[in-house]
Amino acid sequence: MAIDPEFLLGRAPIVVREQLTPRICILYALGIGAEDLEFTFEEKLSALPTLAAVLGYPGFMWRDPALGADWRKVLHGEQATVIHQPLPTQGEIVGTTRIVKLFDKGPTKGAVAVVERQVTDGAGTLLATTTMTTLLRGDGGFGGTSEGMAVPHALPGDRAPDLVRVLPTATNQALIYRMSGDLNPLHIDPEVARAAGFERPILHGLATYGIAGRALIAGLMDNDPARLKRLDVRFSSPVYPGETISTEIWRDGDGRASFRSIAVERNVVVLNNGLVEFA
Repeated sequence: MAIDPEFLLGRAPIVVREQLTPRICILYALGIGAEDLEFTFEEKLSALPTLAAVLGYPGFMWRDPALGADWRKVLHGEQATVIHQPLPTQGEIVGTTRIVKLFDKGPTKGAVAVVERQVTDGAGTLLATTTMTTLLRGDGGFGGTSEGMAVPHALPGDRAPDLVRVLPTATNQALIYRMSGDLNPLHIDPEVARAAGFERPILHGLATYGIAGRALIAGLMDNDPARLKRLDVRFSSPVYPGETISTEIWRDGDGRASFRSIAVERNVVVLNNGLVEFA
């Protein structure tokens, strides 16, 4: 049964209110492999800016039968985050999530949904805007069009990266990261992973995103999380927990850089077309 684009685009936004605490900030940092005291010790704590991708998160929404999607075939395609204000480490957080665009790539290629979430504090101050592009691999052919899809950021093709940062992942990385709210069984249940075409559970795309964010903050921003303003990326291949992530960075000037990340053991690009903006 095809998804109903009018229903999805007209659906009321999902509003999630939650209390942010230092414990949540620390658990997220551990989920993306951080060990720095400024991200893991409550007495010196700063929030990692990629935490915005999970704040006010409504959970794995595509598992809701009302949306009509085949959740077993859903993959995270792209992620973009704009940081408007440095994230706090505690206080009320409100996340407002809505589906803002749908593209139809045909019955054999599936559909693409663009899901936006605005993250504010309890007083209504806009902290971050996150945009998730989701591949609905089993739900194309509903009669829409693929025209107007965003063009990915182009990486420099004529020179070697200016900087490379290499970070490990733990074999239990997905088990820790899922405690930040993404409970998709693809990341823990071997049967679900095999049914989706993977040899074993894969690491969350947003965990890899956070690991790349750590590499960029350390390599370009002197490990100051308040300097990150924007982080865009395309997910090109899954990461298996325990693999090493090498992030290649090209300085573009004027507070901008391009990047990609590679799973070292398989020499596979896992994050591509990356763009970062920073103060």
